[in-house]
Order: sequence, then C-alpha cells, then structure tokens
Amino acid sequence: MTAPRKVWPQYPTSTSAPSSTPPSSSTALPTLRTVAPSTPSTRLQNLVCIITGASSPLGIGRATAHQFVLAGARAIYICDFNAPQNLSSLQAELESLPSFLTIPSSPNASKTRRPEIHTRLFDAADEAAVKAVVNDAIERYGRLDVFFANAGIVGTHKLFTSISSSEFLSTLRTNVLSVFLAMKYAAPAMRLKSSHKTEPGGSIIATSSVAGLRSNAGSTDYSASKAAVLSLVQSTCYQLAGSGVRVNAILPGLIETGMTALVFEGARKRGTEAKVGQLNPMGRAGVADEVARVAMFLASAESSYVNGQGWAVDGGLSAGLPWVRGKLA
Repeated sequence: MTAPRKVWPQYPTSTSAPSSTPPSSSTALPTLRTVAPSTPSTRLQNLVCIITGASSPLGIGRATAHQFVLAGARAIYICDFNAPQNLSSLQAELESLPSFLTIPSSPNASKTRRPEIHTRLFDAADEAAVKAVVNDAIERYGRLDVFFANAGIVGTHKLFTSISSSEFLSTLRTNVLSVFLAMKYAAPAMRLKSSHKTEPGGSIIATSSVAGLRSNAGSTDYSASKAAVLSLVQSTCYQLAGSGVRVNAILPGLIETGMTALVFEGARKRGTEAKVGQLNPMGRAGVADEVARVAMFLASAESSYVNGQGWAVDGGLSAGLPWVRGKLA
C-alpha cells in the first residue's frame, strides 16, 4: 500500500521580512517557510551565540538565527564570507522579531530588550577571523555560549578521478577546517567564567550531512568532508570531558537551501517537484526551519546530556537501504 505523498509541510508561515524599511544597502529576503509555531521563549535566555554560513536567504543559518532570537539570546553574530547585503537584511529582520530577552537593570529588577545582532564578513576557514569574532564576544559580553559552525560548500559534481587535488582540498578547507577552527577557539572561550557567567560550558554545533554517513548523497569531496566533520565532533567531545562544553553535529538530508536551489528550481520547471525527496520515508524534501529546530535544541540546556552525536534530519533517509515505494517484498 502506497501512502499519499506530502510535498511540503503546511503550517502557515509566521516570519517574513520586516515591515519597516531596511537600510538602503539591504535587499528584501524571501519569506521564511516555517513548519511549526514560532513562539518566543526563554530557552536561550541571555546567551551569546555565533552562527557562520548565515547569509543564504534559504539557508539553515538564517532559519537558526530566527530561532535563537525568539528564544531570548542576548547577542547573535551572523557571519558569512559573501553577500553582505543579505547579512544586513537579515540583521534588520532579526531585530524586528519578538523576544523574551530580559536584562537585569538593578539587583531587584530587569528590563526587556531585543537581542544585539552583529554582522561579520569573513571566511570561516580563516583562523585569524574566527579567533577575532570569538574574542569580540568575550570582550563585549564576558561569555560565549553557542557556536554554530554552519558554513559549507557543495563541493564538485564530478567523478572522483576528475577532481583535482586543489578542488578536493578547497572543499575540505571550507567544510572541515572551518569546523575545526570553530571548535579550537570556541571551546576555551566557553570555559571562561566571569561576572556574566558563573559556570563554564557551552554548545558547539557543526553542520555535517547524511553524505557523511552513506554514499550517493553527495560528491566524493563533499562526502569525505562531511564524514570528517562527524569525526571531529566525536573526537573533540572526549577531549572536552568535564569542561561543560558539548559538541554535536547535525546531518541534514535533502533540504531546500541555496546550495540545493538548482535541484528544486529544475524540478519545478519540469513539473516534477513531487519526486524530490521521494527516497526517504517521509516522501518529501525538507526546509531549513526543520533543521533550525534541531540546532535550537542542541544549543539549549534541554539537550544537556546530548554530546558527541550526529543528529540526522533527513526524513528517515539514513535509517535504511534504498527501496522502491510500493515494491517492498
């Protein structure tokens, strides 16, 4: 028996570009598709967060920044290598969202305020730049609590024998070195205590992929890089034992983002969008918001006993072997 297909989640969109006029250097961002209610909460109350790979209008970084704001983060650094106009637009968008952030104004009182959003334009694999953004968080706020190492590229779409050494290393530089540097500088910063943070700890989250678990989900260089990200998570969590710093990876399946936009655009032109994602048990592709909800959980204290894990967000694709719908014996 074949179950009816669901192409996209149907929950009404709850967040979009701000109604106020953005800076002249900004460009309007498309409406962010959400799949569940986005209600302001205190899950990240007063935490300081860094997100790399945040400029894509369809990206996981943007969707996660929304969730962090709504959860009451104190400050969010949105970082990327290019598209400064998108970062400016995202900054304006985030500053328009509701938040339950409260800041103590006296020993017996507090006031509500919006999170502070900082934009940073740098290469996530640039060691000096990563160190600088972490140091800035410590100098401004006396703490760093969350680093979402989300920057990445899709790699080459070639047979492995046609991939040059420079192309292979370029993919690893962006997808693996960036995560290593995030861990290298975020972990010591998260262990610092100050008048603003009395207990050490924090959450480092890296974007891996189901391509790091199974073949046929990406090119050779991309798949190797994402497997390396998962290995970094597993090895560093033990080296951080007892520090209060947790390290986890998210492994998205087929998600509509800027990196996969051509797949979806082509399918829509051909009228075959319903076939995109048909190999997973959910029978559809995902949207960035579905990954962002997992990033939110891993960033918050609600995941305090989750460490060294790779969390697949793939509709069940990595749960089994490929099969033909309706022909399972």
